[in-house]
Amino acid sequence: MAETTSPRLAVVEVTGSRPDRPAYHAKVQVLNGTVVAAAEQGGWAVTRLAAADMTIATLLTATADADAIVILGGEDITPRFYGGVSGYPEETLHFPVADDGQLALVRRALDRGTPLLGICRGLQIINVALGGSIVQHIDEGIHRNVDVPIDRILREHTVELLEGTVLADSLGGAFAAVQSAHHQSVDRLGAGLLAAAFAPDGLIEAVEHEFAPITGVQWHPEAPDAPADQLPLLLRSLERQLAAIEAAGRIAA
Repeated sequence: MAETTSPRLAVVEVTGSRPDRPAYHAKVQVLNGTVVAAAEQGGWAVTRLAAADMTIATLLTATADADAIVILGGEDITPRFYGGVSGYPEETLHFPVADDGQLALVRRALDRGTPLLGICRGLQIINVALGGSIVQHIDEGIHRNVDVPIDRILREHTVELLEGTVLADSLGGAFAAVQSAHHQSVDRLGAGLLAAAFAPDGLIEAVEHEFAPITGVQWHPEAPDAPADQLPLLLRSLERQLAAIEAAGRIAA
């Protein structure tokens, strides 16, 4: 009997260390660790990498054999990457090395047809990598809790999933309850990207590429209070996309 091997998933976070912001770092580590654990439970062989802690070349080499990629949440993208300027409300610390590396990952995934999922900042990385721009600060609205400890920043709201999208098919419905915590959002969509979900206030809450297996969600399916099946379903979608690519390759051969 032929031996089966687990598909390889690269999970790429911003940085492995935030000594100046221990509470924020602890929250991010819980979220990121949940993605890793869910992927391993789903049968993936996971490699976890911190983009700010290595060169772009090293990151690309470390992920060269990945069957799929997840880009996680974190700090704001450095404004120069999308033609923005600093000085906007609630601007966070920036990690330009991480930005550069993650942007390169998206572009290579597009070139190779590698399945990729972006979560929160990861969605914004996808958009900027493909030439899109970012609304640098949005009103508080429904997208996060303000003036609360970091552990309570996540806020629940619904999103409408557009009919006919990969995302709607993956999550199995027209609406989903989500947990979000963002103060930025998609402005101009990048080349080839389509809106896949909207919040009740009209903000784009998910994107997917018109032909490549690339999806981004602005919310946190890995949050403790998110629907229990949401993250596994998104990871399963990556696996289905990978299987489809492999099947097409066998037919072509």
